Amino acid sequence: MKFLRHIRRLIMLAMASVLLTAIPAVASASAATVGTGWIRLAHLSPNTPAVDVYLYSFGNSSAQLVLHHVGYGDVSPYEPVAAGEYTVAMRAAGASAATKPVLSASVNVVAGDAYTVAGLGPESGLRLQVLDDDLRTPSGKALVRVIQASLRQHVVTVKCGGQVLATSLAFGAVTSYQAVSPATAKVSIADAGADASSSVTLTAGTVHTLVVLDGTNGVQIDNLLDAAGSGTAPAGAAATGFGGTAPRGPSSPLPWIALIAAGLLAVAAGGLRLRSAPRLRA
Repeated sequence: MKFLRHIRRLIMLAMASVLLTAIPAVASASAATVGTGWIRLAHLSPNTPAVDVYLYSFGNSSAQLVLHHVGYGDVSPYEPVAAGEYTVAMRAAGASAATKPVLSASVNVVAGDAYTVAGLGPESGLRLQVLDDDLRTPSGKALVRVIQASLRQHVVTVKCGGQVLATSLAFGAVTSYQAVSPATAKVSIADAGADASSSVTLTAGTVHTLVVLDGTNGVQIDNLLDAAGSGTAPAGAAATGFGGTAPRGPSSPLPWIALIAAGLLAVAAGGLRLRSAPRLRA
């Protein structure tokens, strides 16, 4: 009987220890999913050299994120960040972090919302613009907007299938989102001096940003998937954020508790069998 009481005591202590260790981890995991927004960074100025981009949380002089040598047409994946105030600073590529930024902009991240901070315009009039990215789509539709980042073609008209997405859109301008029917459609630019098209698949419940860029052989269209699924985290937020590909542990400690408890019970049962088995006499 003393042996059984001893085994029960060991099991209870072990389970209590596991629970005390796991509860803070569960609380941290829950906190990580509450009050989160997303930011991505883009360099969309054709005649501006590569830059280094820094992301600072308000009141913190240490950068939370640094992207080096960001060139024209580069768009980062979304980075999940805690809701709050942030500053995006842009410096010449290779410049010291202590140098004065060429440009900076403030971003107020609201939980559940996503933002694109883009360098837009010509080098002489470069600006950092904060764009509100939409994650919510109408039922059975896709959302599409256009960013005009081509200096080669100052004004563009963009069509998706038979629907006009932008008319006479000036360089550096951004349209609002429009609902379109799901389809694999030809997106084209039809203006004097411009002849570009691209096939884009638009499925229901997705959000897209089409970027008009200066390509090697003329004007081109890049399709950015902002979100897949109405109201869900932006595409790339969960697994492909900056350094966000590290494997994650299980979200709940219960499987580990059950496994440890089962192991201890097995040990206890084995010990009980050994205790109760008759001893062999020599």
